[in-house]
Amino acid sequence: MSPIRTHRRILAAALVGTAVEFYDFYVYATAAALVFGPLFFPAESASAQLLLSLMSFGLAFVARPVGAIAFGHFGDRLGRKSTLVVSLMLMGLSTLLIAFLPTYQMVGWLAPLLLCILRFGQGFGLGGEWGGATLLAVENAPEGWEARFGSAPQLGAPVGFLAANGLYLLLGLWLSDADFFAWGWRIPFLLSAILVGLGLWVRLKVGETQAFRDALDDAPPASLPAGEVLRGHLWQVIAASAGVIACFAIFYLGTAFALGHMTTERGVSRETMLSLQLGANLFLALGILVAAVRSDRSSSRTVLLWGASGTMLLGLIFGPALAHGSLLAVFLMLVLALFVMGLVYGPLGGWMPSLFPVKLRYTAISIAFNGGGIIGGAVAPIAAQMLSGAGGISLVGLFLTAAGLVTFIGVYFGKKASLKPYAAM
Repeated sequence: MSPIRTHRRILAAALVGTAVEFYDFYVYATAAALVFGPLFFPAESASAQLLLSLMSFGLAFVARPVGAIAFGHFGDRLGRKSTLVVSLMLMGLSTLLIAFLPTYQMVGWLAPLLLCILRFGQGFGLGGEWGGATLLAVENAPEGWEARFGSAPQLGAPVGFLAANGLYLLLGLWLSDADFFAWGWRIPFLLSAILVGLGLWVRLKVGETQAFRDALDDAPPASLPAGEVLRGHLWQVIAASAGVIACFAIFYLGTAFALGHMTTERGVSRETMLSLQLGANLFLALGILVAAVRSDRSSSRTVLLWGASGTMLLGLIFGPALAHGSLLAVFLMLVLALFVMGLVYGPLGGWMPSLFPVKLRYTAISIAFNGGGIIGGAVAPIAAQMLSGAGGISLVGLFLTAAGLVTFIGVYFGKKASLKPYAAM
């Protein structure tokens, strides 16, 4: 097979899994913001139901580090390809089964319990997804193209976001509110099976990375990769975890939280907000591409530092834009937010693997990525909803400022822990 064809297949395999990941996660995030509250959680107010729904959304971020350790263990011992196939299957099956769940009105507290179990399954499968997809791309990249290849999984984010957001928008236009609330919300979960099938078909056609094969030739795999990572590379893990907090915080405050707030508290129609987010999503893809090209020309670390600085400034206008309530102000804020997210998300694939040796990379970057996701993706939206409920919507953006500062510190000091990039150490 020609190198060009091989590279195309590798990039497709890396992109498709993350596209499924963001499709699954945004399908859940949108349903959590729009319908899961009243369907699965009894409460005295719509705000309390939304909070409980967002808490179920955050459950997956607790499961992701557990999945990172499990899938990282086998990814560093058996290889990237087989582990990625299993993680995609688990993630897809959990999403599909949500479509068949009974509601609280049907089975009482069994409904939110089942929802949380499947949400945990989503997160567990996702724990091994990003790290493996990134290594599949980066460890097969031509010299000087590591950041651009490493951005392939990140480009799956706007693709999955576009598919999920666009589907919900079409359903909103085709179905009445009553039909959407009764059964229409289940359709995106059902259709996830198609994307998972496509992802499996692509991934089964790629081979193992050369860097991993070379590492096995030099030394046997670690018997317990997680233990070696925490014993010998704890500082790198902390730095890398801090480095991903900003991108998670921007995405989930700018999508799930903003959607829930504007439709629940401001009375903006679901279709209007989905349309605004759909347009802003294009700037996420643009930000990722700009960051990837600049990272290969300068360094991923430099671009990440600029993105973290932008996140701190973004936080100062995020809350006031939501408080203003103008659709134009909200749209411009979303455009800026998702572009800045591209700057802190796009270079991660080129930066994080350079901090760890090949034989421990899958475990290390998976733990770091998903550990940072707990703070940026789970804690921030819940805390933001609580602050909003207390009348402090203007201050919500300060979560982004804090997240940007933490990411800046992690990336800046992570340099001291860096090893020679991409070498089979």
